[in-house]
Order: sequence, then structure tokens, then C-alpha cells
Amino acid sequence: MKQYETMFILKPDLDKTSIDKILGQIQDLVSKHKGTVAETKEMGKNRLAYPLKKYKEGIYYLIKFSIIPDAIDAIKKNLVLNESILRMLVVEI
Repeated sequence: MKQYETMFILKPDLDKTSIDKILGQIQDLVSKHKGTVAETKEMGKNRLAYPLKKYKEGIYYLIKFSIIPDAIDAIKKNLVLNESILRMLVVEI
């Protein structure tokens, strides 16, 4: 298994319940592909350098996890299709 981290920006108008649901979905997806989540960190609400989907702010999150490399495409696809996520990036560490 390799170590990865994903940074993503959520819409700023989401409530705590919606954010927890999204984080739970990501953790379930990693677990489904026999991976483990090491750390989930909220980086806070910050102003964006330029508007994304008409939003000028976003809530930043960082998740570190271990998973087999073949499952990364499925995770990226799931993050891109989630309408609450404005931007995301998955990198190997």
C-alpha cells in the first residue's frame, strides 16, 4: 500500500452535518478499497484566489490515507462527481 493525501475545497455554505456526511463517504470509499485513513484535518475557511463556481470562499480539508494504487482512480472519480467539492487534488507522499 502507498501513502496518499488529498486536499479538497468544500462549498462555504455547507452545514456541519453535510460536511460530516461527505467526510464519512470518503472514509467509507477508502475502506471499501481496503485502505485506511490515517488523518483528517480541517484547514479552515479561506478566501479563494479566484471564484470557483461563483464562490469566493471555501472550506479546506486534508485527508491522509493508505491504499493500493489501483484504487486511486475510483477515489478521484468520486471526489470529482461530488457537487459539494469545488476542487480536489490527490498526491502520493
